[in-house]
Amino acid sequence: MDTVETARQIAADLLEIKAVFLRPEEPFTWASGILAPIYCDNRLTYAFPEVRRHVEEGFVALIREKYPECEALMGTSTSGIGHAAIAAWLMELPMGYVRGGGAKKAHGRNKQIEGSLLPGQKVVVVEDLISTAGSAIEVVETLREAGAEVLGIVSIVTYGMQRGKDRLAAAKIENTSLTNFDTLVEIAAETGYLAPGAAAAMRAFRDQPDDSGWMELLKA
Repeated sequence: MDTVETARQIAADLLEIKAVFLRPEEPFTWASGILAPIYCDNRLTYAFPEVRRHVEEGFVALIREKYPECEALMGTSTSGIGHAAIAAWLMELPMGYVRGGGAKKAHGRNKQIEGSLLPGQKVVVVEDLISTAGSAIEVVETLREAGAEVLGIVSIVTYGMQRGKDRLAAAKIENTSLTNFDTLVEIAAETGYLAPGAAAAMRAFRDQPDDSGWMELLKA
């Protein structure tokens, strides 16, 4: 698997279908209150067959390369469910998902993990986006508590934020993404999507997202 080529292809796809917006001059406000120059909605990948094919084939190649012993895929709720289902179908593997926020069904068998999960089963978690990694870590911990051996996480995009890296490391979880923040910025700069100088501001945000000082670089 050519990881650089894949990263550039997926980044170009996401920018083209507007699943990712880069808007440093008019930042988005995240739920945490952080002003961010990026917004990501990877659910749009489902609506574009060619892009969807690139994503799912990328996941399959990545999982086969890094985790050949994988026995099942588990999607995060709700963004990873569709991707886990398609990749599992291509790989002829079982698939399930974990309900988000620690929530169990309020009826029936009150399950938090949907699908069949056997004790000791080797699973890979499928996520769409890794930023601070909190929700993905919750999924992994739920699976571990249920007796699964979580081999790692695969995701479409990672923002590469230090907070996310630190949390994953502390939880002893490996994440590998098809593309990343830096590649998105690189492709956007090459195609004229980003104005000159904006790339430096984007990278400054990635390094210190809680500090709005990155916006000062736009005035340079």
